[in-house]
Amino acid sequence: MTDTQQRIDELVKTNEVVLFMKGNASFPQCGFSGRAIQILKACGVDAKALKTVNVLEDAEIRAGIKDYSQWPTIPQLYVKGEFIGGSDIMMEMYENGELQQALAAKA
Repeated sequence: MTDTQQRIDELVKTNEVVLFMKGNASFPQCGFSGRAIQILKACGVDAKALKTVNVLEDAEIRAGIKDYSQWPTIPQLYVKGEFIGGSDIMMEMYENGELQQALAAKA
């Protein structure tokens, strides 16, 4: 595992909810990242409980997260160490109630 992969692994495993995104929760820098934040807010995720990682500030993380998850796009959501998906999957899961369940489930 590379240093970057280890950093990502640590972020994913030490934070309950992690969103790798472009920008941050206050200032998303792409529409998909903005939508991901809105979905999490709609699920009642406390901003303090949400860890966001701005991939625009870290090229290694930006490239590494795609290898880590085997998922080609950003944003990427992890809940309790598990890869959930990007904003389209988040929206689909939100609409059918699965995302709220995943976020509410106790580790």
